[in-house]
Amino acid sequence: MKTIITVLGNDRPGIVAGVAAALYNLNVNILDISQTIMDGYFTMTMLVDMEKAVKPFDEAKAEIVASGEPLGVNVRVQRAEIFDAMHKL
Repeated sequence: MKTIITVLGNDRPGIVAGVAAALYNLNVNILDISQTIMDGYFTMTMLVDMEKAVKPFDEAKAEIVASGEPLGVNVRVQRAEIFDAMHKL
């Protein structure tokens, strides 16, 4: 299942590595990634495939969200179909 992950917070080293490590540990594949730094704020959006994740969606989501805590960033995880439905007019 395709999933959207967003990461926001103050820029610091290790953010991409920390989130990517959590995804790796869950066997989640990164399909696309976009990141930028705006006036010291780090923003990243990832499209991932959770089809082969080693844990159910809710457990994997909790681990991915928790990966942001030691990095001081906010991580959100949302199924792509829900994201798409929310942004249709």
